[in-house]
Amino acid sequence: MREELQRTALLLDELSLQKIQSSKVAVFGIGGVGSYVVEALARAGIGSFILVDHDLVSISNINRQLIALHSTVGRPKVIVAKERILDVNPNASVEARQEFYLPGQNNSFLSGCSYIVDAIDTVASKLALVEAAEKTGLPILSSIGTGNKLDPSRFQIGDIYDTSVCPLCRVMRRELRNRGITHHTVLFSDEVPISPLPLEAPPPGRRSIPASLSWVPSCAGLMLGGYVVRDLLGVL
Repeated sequence: MREELQRTALLLDELSLQKIQSSKVAVFGIGGVGSYVVEALARAGIGSFILVDHDLVSISNINRQLIALHSTVGRPKVIVAKERILDVNPNASVEARQEFYLPGQNNSFLSGCSYIVDAIDTVASKLALVEAAEKTGLPILSSIGTGNKLDPSRFQIGDIYDTSVCPLCRVMRRELRNRGITHHTVLFSDEVPISPLPLEAPPPGRRSIPASLSWVPSCAGLMLGGYVVRDLLGVL
């Protein structure tokens, strides 16, 4: 057992630790939520990662993203996250893919994965990833609607068809139903979203830029990471 996992071993047996260390998790979107997912998984002992994000760290990320520092601005998010994982566990295997996940993309790189975490912002990419997971039989967990929220205690994990309030969940439910997908596990909030003040023109494909605070996406990411590990161990 790695010395770094001594405190973990007080709660989990040796077989569980081996299962964690032999698991491979793909995290899509290394932003406010995804960066904390990666952190939780790396410190839990997950042995292999695939990180997917096309973006660079920007100054506006500093208020909420774990990997965003003045020293990392302008660097690819997946590279900064990979370096952080390896600083936690030098023996980890990390594949950093600086790319935007798109519908119709070749998913062969997901071969051998134990789990997929979707922390992508765009609906089209989220739907494509859920479809890919459905086809390959890989378990997938999505983060939905963490922007424009204040209260992280309102986050829940459950089936998307049991969600309410969240506008993004409503869109996802409709689109998944149209695709014949009848079950999908998501993290969502039943907090009514706040209408943010206009800041700047939104990027292509988005109606507006969601507002976010340091304690909200971080809590969501840690919840997602914990759910993945517990699901891998069969202790949900």
